[in-house]
Amino acid sequence: MSETDDKTKKVYTKAEQEGIKTSSMKAVKKRRKEFKLGSGILFFITGFVVSLIIGWVVFPKLLYSKKEQPVDFNHALHIGQVDNGCESCHIFREDGSFAGVPRLAQCLDCHQEVQGDSPGEKVFVEEYVLKEKEVPWLIYSKQPDCVFFSHTAHVKKAKMECAVCHGPMGESKSLKTYEQNRITGYSRDIWGKSIAGNKENSWDRMKMDDCAKCHEKETGGKSSVQTGKEACFVCHK
Repeated sequence: MSETDDKTKKVYTKAEQEGIKTSSMKAVKKRRKEFKLGSGILFFITGFVVSLIIGWVVFPKLLYSKKEQPVDFNHALHIGQVDNGCESCHIFREDGSFAGVPRLAQCLDCHQEVQGDSPGEKVFVEEYVLKEKEVPWLIYSKQPDCVFFSHTAHVKKAKMECAVCHGPMGESKSLKTYEQNRITGYSRDIWGKSIAGNKENSWDRMKMDDCAKCHEKETGGKSSVQTGKEACFVCHK
């Protein structure tokens, strides 16, 4: 083999080696790029899942504080002993608004002394009746002060059942835990249990859009502007 051929062979060998090296580097860079892309996607998915867990599980526990009612109450027992259902204890004011929970004076006809062996009954009589002190009930459905709701218009005129908004409260034998928003101070029952605002029952939440949907349904899809009724100030005082 001539000296020229030997040099040519060396040049080709070097070129081949450089080609292999370049190809290997490209493959390495490609793998690194794919790894970075995969890591980014994995990081995004992990962050998304963690955010969901925090938003749906952790955040509600931080946002809402849990409180027990000062006295337990058996609605099922009482509803069977009164004549006018819910209205026997929960009365309406002259303007149609709801008077809320009954005052202590309304309970004295039956509860001047401890009846039965219920722990709640004993607490009620000893801590409130004998001391002539009103029970500081925690109201699940208390709306903001700027909201006016006429129970008379809905219960008397529209013939709505209390359970439509309040659920089967008359069947309950014990009061559920009260959950209070640490920021607004209002009950969680207003917004509802679902973070997304979804509800399975008509009483799962009490937001303005829930009222609007019901009214829209009753008016055949017409708005308050079209019907000339239900202006903003009717509910927002």
